[in-house]
Amino acid sequence: MSAVIGRASARFADFLRDHASLLRKLQWGIVAIYFFLLIVPAVLPLPGNAASMFNNLTIAAQFAFWGIWWPFVLVSMPLLGRAWCGWLCPEGMLTEWASERGRGHAIPKWMRWGGWPFVAFALTTVYGQLVSVYQYPWAVLAVLGGSTAAAIGIGWYYGRGKRVWCKYLCPVNGVFSLLAKLAPWHYKVSEEAWRHSLSSGQRVIRIQSINCAPLVPLRHMKGGSACHMCGRCSGYRDAIALTPRSPEAEIVDVAQADAWQTALICLGLMGIAVGAFLWSASPWYVGLKQIIATWLIDKNIMWPLAENAPWFILTHYPGVNDVFSWLDGGLILVFALGAAAAVGGSLYLALWIASSVAPLRDAASRYMGLHTLAQALIPAAGIGVFLGLSATTITLLKHEGMGTGWVNPARFVLLALAIAWSLRLAWRVLGKRAVGLGRRGLAWLVFAAGLGPFVAAWVLFFAVW
Repeated sequence: MSAVIGRASARFADFLRDHASLLRKLQWGIVAIYFFLLIVPAVLPLPGNAASMFNNLTIAAQFAFWGIWWPFVLVSMPLLGRAWCGWLCPEGMLTEWASERGRGHAIPKWMRWGGWPFVAFALTTVYGQLVSVYQYPWAVLAVLGGSTAAAIGIGWYYGRGKRVWCKYLCPVNGVFSLLAKLAPWHYKVSEEAWRHSLSSGQRVIRIQSINCAPLVPLRHMKGGSACHMCGRCSGYRDAIALTPRSPEAEIVDVAQADAWQTALICLGLMGIAVGAFLWSASPWYVGLKQIIATWLIDKNIMWPLAENAPWFILTHYPGVNDVFSWLDGGLILVFALGAAAAVGGSLYLALWIASSVAPLRDAASRYMGLHTLAQALIPAAGIGVFLGLSATTITLLKHEGMGTGWVNPARFVLLALAIAWSLRLAWRVLGKRAVGLGRRGLAWLVFAAGLGPFVAAWVLFFAVW
């Protein structure tokens, strides 16, 4: 059966390779739909309370972007790898198209900084909350449209037919890279076949150069986190083939990790994102705002209560009674950073203790051991972001009159399964270390305890949303 699946996978990858022009036409179709949903609602009046996704384009676009598009793009990553990036993503298509016609400058050193995936995700997540990106089309135009404009500009100025934006600066590149590690498919590279193709006098297959747009070093590609699954390299030197694999292989066996990935997992996906999703449903946010507002009024400090920020800095839609004060904006920042400290900090501390209890075989690599163990958190981190994004899906469906009694049980099941998978991965990662069963078990328990604040935050969300 595995051989049959392998052959079918290889044939599918060859189809993608041989029909690249068809794939590009599909991408241009997605670009057209994307620009329509991005621009047209921004020039229409805001919908009234009685508007529905079936009779109002603005709400339909809102549901398309935040109810279907982004939640299920995330779901596609652990199922198909970064196929979204290679097959459908409008920004990827546009930045590569611009790069093919642009200046072709060398990629600067500042762009290669490893912290951009974390920084870009954190800034975009927080800014999206400040301008209420899930609710208003002008905010969507600012966040998604601004990102798209930057992708085109970077593509035009840097690289030669490459997706430089996707590789280094895309706000969700880091997230997609992490989730794609769970995919049951990857383009496997045979080092032996590659060496054989380089031998003198050997007849090789497809030795022409390959334009790997996301700049993956094909010969040394070990996993699927950076691969866009476009199929261009399928069969190259008779050494690359789309191949099924264990969804745990890249985390347990390949174990490519670094400090910035750990920051994105703990402080970004399981910290800042949690705060961004939960602040509006948190009684702590409301209570803290009341306390601070009362104190400010008593001290006659009124400017933080002013509601005069423009819409592209803070939410400002007085026509529908939705306006943020400077205090609101400040507290959203505090809430997001507080979640990063409380939830993400607890996870980081647990990883540090667990890695000290069960270090890598090489004592000098203990710091690196923390980062390889952090990879086990990817399922939990991914489900957290999905639950947060899908809350908009549920809200819109509820507005349409659909029953949602099944939602919380489904949420608990998804969260429990993701936590169980992370715990299993942690056990397997720890099993790679030369420590006894007792130390392995103790480190695993510490890892499990570190997940406590993350689970508690989502249970609170389920209870009040």
